[in-house]
Amino acid sequence: MSDLAHTPDRAEEDKLLPIVVYALYLLGFVNGLTFLAGLIVAYVNRSDAGPVNASHYTFAIRTFWMSIGWFLAALALFLVGLALSVVLIGIPLIVLACAIFGAIGLWFAVRTILGLVHLLRGEPYPRPQSWLI
Repeated sequence: MSDLAHTPDRAEEDKLLPIVVYALYLLGFVNGLTFLAGLIVAYVNRSDAGPVNASHYTFAIRTFWMSIGWFLAALALFLVGLALSVVLIGIPLIVLACAIFGAIGLWFAVRTILGLVHLLRGEPYPRPQSWLI
């Protein structure tokens, strides 16, 4: 008999690297640096991934960049609020910016966990281009 019958398919072989990306994203909440490592792993492996893993890499990359965009918008709001807090008008802006920072973290964590759940089921992410969940 041939050993070809016992070789796992490409999605099965490749599942470890998308898990690493999601794990690095989750670990990033603790140290802040592994977000970038996860992004790099996703970019490097996306081109030769099968369709299931490619959807997860696309999803992970979009999750990172959308969170950076929202983070920069919240940071700008925070800085404007900080400048205006001298006359007490900026305090609501600071509070709003802090709420947005919290929402971004929650959104990032939920997307990462949902991606990991779909990956462990062996499914492609259903809507990798979506900006929601």
